[in-house]
Amino acid sequence: MSSGRLTDLAYALGWRVVRLLPERLAAAVFRAGADLACRRGGRGVRRLRSNLARVAPTGTDLDALTRAAMRSYARYWLEVFRLTDLGLERIVRQMRLLDQHVLREAHAQGRGTVVALPHMGNWEQAGAWLVASGMPFTTVAERLRPESLFERFLAFRTALGMEVIPLTGGESPPYEVLAARLRAGGTLCLLADRDLSSSGVAVRFFGATATMPAGPAALALETGAVLLPVTLWFDTDGWSGRIHAPVPHSDVATMTQALADEFAQGIAAHPADWHMLQRVWRDDPPSSSPTRAPASSAP
Repeated sequence: MSSGRLTDLAYALGWRVVRLLPERLAAAVFRAGADLACRRGGRGVRRLRSNLARVAPTGTDLDALTRAAMRSYARYWLEVFRLTDLGLERIVRQMRLLDQHVLREAHAQGRGTVVALPHMGNWEQAGAWLVASGMPFTTVAERLRPESLFERFLAFRTALGMEVIPLTGGESPPYEVLAARLRAGGTLCLLADRDLSSSGVAVRFFGATATMPAGPAALALETGAVLLPVTLWFDTDGWSGRIHAPVPHSDVATMTQALADEFAQGIAAHPADWHMLQRVWRDDPPSSSPTRAPASSAP
C-alpha cells in the first residue's frame, strides 16, 4: 500500500474512531501523543522548536514551550476530527472574539473583506463560527495527495459552510475567483504567515526576513476590499481571537509588512498556539521537506 493511501486511511480512522471516544479520553490520548512526539524529536518538532526560539522572550524554557505548542497542535487536530459533532451552539457560545465590531463593520460596508490569519489556534472552528454568525466566506485549500485526502478535507470544510477553492487544478485560477467574490461583497479567509509560492513578499518578522504571500494585500488593493489581520488562540474552556485594525491601502509590500507586524503581536502573546512546523525565515537552513499536513492549507 502506498504511503499516500496509508495517510488517507489514517485520517479516515481519525474522523471515525476519535469521534466515538469520550471527549476527555480523546483529549488525554492526543496530549500523550504530543508528548511522545516531543520526546522523539522528529523533523517537524525540531523545526517548531527553532521557530519558537525566534518568537519567545530570552530565557524562555524552549522545551516546555515546544511541548505546550505540540499539545496545542494536537488539540487542533482533535477538534478537527470532532468539529462537526460539537454543534454550532457550542462553537458560538465558547468563542470570545475581541474587537468583533471591526469585523462586523467591515462586513456591513459591502465592499468585500479579506481576513488574513497566521496558523494559530483553531482556524477551522473560527471558520465555523464565522459562518454561524451570518458571514459565509470563501477560502483556498492546498491540493493534498492523494486526491482522496483532498476530497475528504474539501467535504469536511464544505459541510461547515465554507466555499473552498483549490489552489491548483480548479476550473479557474483561484485569484480570479477570489477577486470576483470580493467584488460581490463577499468575505475571504486566507492563511497568510507562510508563502507556498515563489512570488511571496519579503517582510521583517521578529527581527529577520521571512516571506509571506502577496495575495491578501493584492486582492484588497485590486477590489477595494477591507484587509483585516486576525489572530487566534486556545482557552481552557473554548477559543479566543482578536480582530486587528484594518490595514490601510497603500501597496502590496507595505500592506503585507503590516500583516506581519500584527501577526507578530498575536504570536508573541500566545506563542504556544502558533502551529508552525515548517521553515519561515530565509536565514534558517533548509531541511528535508516533511510531508505536508492538511494544517498547512487554508481554514
